[in-house]
Amino acid sequence: MVPVLHVCAFQDNYIWLIRGRSPDRAAIVDPGDAEPVFAALESRHLTPVAILCTHHHFDHVGGVQEITARYPVPVYGPAQEHIPACTHKLREGDRVRLEELGLEFDVLDVPGHTAGHIAYYGNDMLFCGDTLFSAGCGRLFEGTAEQMYASLNKLAALPENAKVYCAHEYTHDNLRFALTVEPENQDTRGHLEKTKALRADNQPTLPSNIGLERRINPFLRAAQTTVRRSVTSHYGQDMDSDVKTFAALRRWKDGFRG
Repeated sequence: MVPVLHVCAFQDNYIWLIRGRSPDRAAIVDPGDAEPVFAALESRHLTPVAILCTHHHFDHVGGVQEITARYPVPVYGPAQEHIPACTHKLREGDRVRLEELGLEFDVLDVPGHTAGHIAYYGNDMLFCGDTLFSAGCGRLFEGTAEQMYASLNKLAALPENAKVYCAHEYTHDNLRFALTVEPENQDTRGHLEKTKALRADNQPTLPSNIGLERRINPFLRAAQTTVRRSVTSHYGQDMDSDVKTFAALRRWKDGFRG
């Protein structure tokens, strides 16, 4: 199992430190803020070897330039977006090799939240930024519902044991919405109870895994009769395609106060 550490930033962001086989080196994923990263590196006596960025939003890249000023490491990011200090512009089909850690990651194009969003998959780990959340998905700021639905299906097709390292602690609220959509889903209900216990102890609910997300995440379940029936009832009109179901589900979640 590859050691991965979480670093809390802002209100609910997670910055990930991937350690790999090295006891004293790490790659940094989506560093929106440099200060908590510096604190984590220093307290654990770690030296960074690379920065991996999934998309251009400030809460994911705001600390890049400050980190690279102290540690001149390569910065990987999506080819279609502007990432500060980016040295390696990536698109689907590219591979990131972190030789110091003994790790490799394939790059996946997953537009929807932003136009050029990418994810990193390898070693049974998925770093997916704001595309996939546990029991949820990102808002459609720059992409279309069709793009996001295709991106989520791409991620859902990964092996079920793949660990999901998303970038925000949204699980509890996402599960409350998921139960509104599928109130009889016992997997969702059970995971909500587990999540409550973790958060009460100030523990992260992540990583998730693809197998669990297939069972509890309504945005991966738009083709399920239970989800389509619920969306149809909520809007009072039939959803005649999975993409329309997904798009309506995303609008529902945008206004959900539950």
